[in-house]
Amino acid sequence: MITTVYDCNILVLNKIHNNAGNITVIESNINVPFDIKRAYYLYDVPGGESRGGHAHKQLYQLIVAASGSFDVLLDDGINKKIVKLNRPNYGLLVVPGLWRELFEFSSGAICLVLTSHKYDEHDYIRDYEQFVKMKLPQ
Repeated sequence: MITTVYDCNILVLNKIHNNAGNITVIESNINVPFDIKRAYYLYDVPGGESRGGHAHKQLYQLIVAASGSFDVLLDDGINKKIVKLNRPNYGLLVVPGLWRELFEFSSGAICLVLTSHKYDEHDYIRDYEQFVKMKLPQ
């Protein structure tokens, strides 16, 4: 499957407002286009640090700024796009086959990631040069 940065998009998740606070519900195959098999979150990222720096062969992800803000660099080997996430009811759908890096975390930022597969080290591409070679037409 050949994917590009243009295959990723922002999903606006339903925000239910209440005077006591807001709630956003995320459900598999309802407002996320895959079965959610794993969830994790990044927090206490020191200023100036980045996370990610890899690609996935099959994994879909929904990345949400549950608190604060951060930027996501998407790279398909040819095109690059930076997406700023700063609303807890907006999620970035990241398709397989893209290099991604998360950076510019605000103080107290929490990055929630929902994935289509459980952790599998064989699904990762951690070397950027290898990633670019895999993306080249054969």
